[in-house]
Amino acid sequence: MDNEKLDYTNLTISEATAIQNRLRSSLTQLPLLKEIKTIAGADISLNRFSDIYAGIIVLDFNTLKPLSYSLVKSKTSFPYIPGFLAFREVPALVEAFRQMTVKPDVIMVDGHGIAHPRRLGIAAHLGALINIPTLGCAKKKLYGSFEEPLAAKNSFSPLMQKDELLGYVLRTKNNVKPVYISPGNQLSMHDSLQIAMHCTGSYRLPEPTRRAHEFVNLFRTGHLKEGFFQVTNETLF
Repeated sequence: MDNEKLDYTNLTISEATAIQNRLRSSLTQLPLLKEIKTIAGADISLNRFSDIYAGIIVLDFNTLKPLSYSLVKSKTSFPYIPGFLAFREVPALVEAFRQMTVKPDVIMVDGHGIAHPRRLGIAAHLGALINIPTLGCAKKKLYGSFEEPLAAKNSFSPLMQKDELLGYVLRTKNNVKPVYISPGNQLSMHDSLQIAMHCTGSYRLPEPTRRAHEFVNLFRTGHLKEGFFQVTNETLF
């Protein structure tokens, strides 16, 4: 995409729906053929003044250790409307992505991929705009139905809408609530599930989105600065 600032101010719902439909047509869910060396987590935090704190945190795919991070503070005027939350959050994430001098191979977004009424959750929306592989990892179900997976770690069940597979419901720890995994762009269903399993550590959230949440909160509370930085021994965790 071009370098103009992404602006969703003053969109009507019908205009936003048209954008979703257009972006959805550009998505692919083909198997990823290249080796993944780095994976990023993306997350945002909003306050009551409509300030957005956005972060993309790059991790080594093998060790899951943070390598670099991009943080941006922005504002939104788009209203809170379920099914359209990406219009509040994506512009800041795109800005954070643009200021990265080294791009990740894959981005895991805190939110949904195609597990969305119009198949364009925030991970799919972001992936369509920046044209790199993305997947969604959400803490709550937005759309679809499923049978509860077994209680053991790495148990999963399909997330369905009638006969359509939208993603998977994945248990990331024994006896904890599952997360909801769905492809965004340029990843297959199988890729998305395998990546999520690979990135699961000792916590409910996979490491990319857990780290992104952590860094964004440090940014919001003034412990980290806006910009793109390499992780050093002095970086707060």
